[in-house]
Amino acid sequence: MAPPAKKRLHFRAPYIRSSGQVDSYEWNKIAGWVLAAAISVLGLSILTGYMFPTHAPEKPGYVVEGVEVEGEAGGATAAAEKPIEFYLASADIAKGEAQFKKCASCHTIDKGGATGIGPNLWGIVGNHHAHQAGFGYSDAMKATAGKPWDWDALAHWVANPKKYIPGNKMSFAGISKPEDRANLIAFLNSKSDSPLAIPAVPAEAAPAADAAAAPAADAAAAPGAAAPDAEAPAAAPAKA
Repeated sequence: MAPPAKKRLHFRAPYIRSSGQVDSYEWNKIAGWVLAAAISVLGLSILTGYMFPTHAPEKPGYVVEGVEVEGEAGGATAAAEKPIEFYLASADIAKGEAQFKKCASCHTIDKGGATGIGPNLWGIVGNHHAHQAGFGYSDAMKATAGKPWDWDALAHWVANPKKYIPGNKMSFAGISKPEDRANLIAFLNSKSDSPLAIPAVPAEAAPAADAAAAPAADAAAAPGAAAPDAEAPAAAPAKA
């Protein structure tokens, strides 16, 4: 007797048609899962932002020269900056040497120093623009050749080279604080065969300095003025 014939089992994925195309209903389910996942990720991101808000530090980890910190820029522009001579009167050469470290990657300062990315700066104070023969100055700098590097010119240059001479090749961002600029210029002035005398404070800046010193002088005089009053009771017994 012949064994019974085996039945063949036919399986077909429920979401695949006999033509091999995926059913549109299954496509809708796949799209729904993808959309749900995207919404979940977005929701978690928003929720995390509320639970763990980020705050900018009160003071940045490091200061970038030439960039004003938000909130300080308004105060800096509100108070008019005095002439550089005012700050030179109290400039510190040692602090200026520390400021020069910002320039040392491009310039040398010692007499006979090598030319780097920028020219050697020995004797620069009182010298003239484009002073070093043979150096590849920009056309913008060459156009100012012969103008003196006096105190005011150096102060504006160090504050913002691109603003002082637009189109020059120097990439330095500048030094925002006038006290730091004065210290640096005083140091540059010391690196010379014949340093210039520090200029006097202009007349328009001098009254401000005197006004600032007046309260201190009044406070110092106050104890002396009060002394006679303190001794007055001691004179009373003499009348008896």
